[in-house]
Amino acid sequence: MKIVVLGSSAGGRFPQWNCNCRKGDGPRLGALNAMARTQSSIAVSANDGDWVLINASPDILTQICTTPALQSSRKNGDSGLAAVLLTGAQIDNVAGLLMLRESKTLPIYCTPSVWDDLTTGLPLMHVLSHYCDVQWHLLPINNRQNHQASMQRPSIDGIRFTPLALKGKAPSYSSRREQARAGDNIGLVIENMMTGKTLFYAPCLGEIEPHIEAAMHSADCVLVDGTVWTDDAKTEPGFSETGSINLGHLPQSGKGGMIDVLDAVGMRRKILIHIDKSNPILDEGSDQRAILTQHGIEVAFDGMEIAV
Repeated sequence: MKIVVLGSSAGGRFPQWNCNCRKGDGPRLGALNAMARTQSSIAVSANDGDWVLINASPDILTQICTTPALQSSRKNGDSGLAAVLLTGAQIDNVAGLLMLRESKTLPIYCTPSVWDDLTTGLPLMHVLSHYCDVQWHLLPINNRQNHQASMQRPSIDGIRFTPLALKGKAPSYSSRREQARAGDNIGLVIENMMTGKTLFYAPCLGEIEPHIEAAMHSADCVLVDGTVWTDDAKTEPGFSETGSINLGHLPQSGKGGMIDVLDAVGMRRKILIHIDKSNPILDEGSDQRAILTQHGIEVAFDGMEIAV
């Protein structure tokens, strides 16, 4: 099973189009040792020909064009995308769906609460239905009582997806913004059914609940939230004054932070994704990046390939 990181940045990409801070200008001017990154998304395949896109970022067309495996030449109008799976209805996860409107059919897997947001507060599904055949497939979620609800995409043989409910808020545009419910945000256990090996994926993770801790400890590779270094990201432009934890992002540093969490999962591959423009780990020569290396933690980059 292969996982390709299509985009590794948080919303706004890196450098962000209107950011003129040192980290924003550094890559443009060649003054910062940091790679440019598009907005967070991954693709998963067991045969290198049929791919499940997990989240459709606003940068999806750029990501497809730079990933030859997603550009099938089987027949005119075809592609390597077999389905889209959404971990939430945030704009960063769904805006790219509009760019996929040339599809003849667009199979979308998401929870009822995500579908509700995409048919009411942000009615993308109604708009897309005028361009292609949108097919909604219910994505069942784990009920946190160890009763696993899993899903297989029929055309993606050999991969099983098990969604796990995460604590977090619905998108800012949602009528349920302050009334979170299970399914607003999910993590995924992605299993190679041939080998039994798994990847745990959660680009937005603010709290390590027992069922999430168990999934991380049993996974062969952990690909999780690397948005911010500290919880004082509220001092950065564009962040809420409530801080990163209340926005659903566990910072890397500090007691109980993501570094501590990943240290506890033991000897398995550990990778951070969804990196915000404010995070010093983007600078490959930073002290913070060196700390991650000491702890055996990688930082995802666009085009990174992971075999599980």
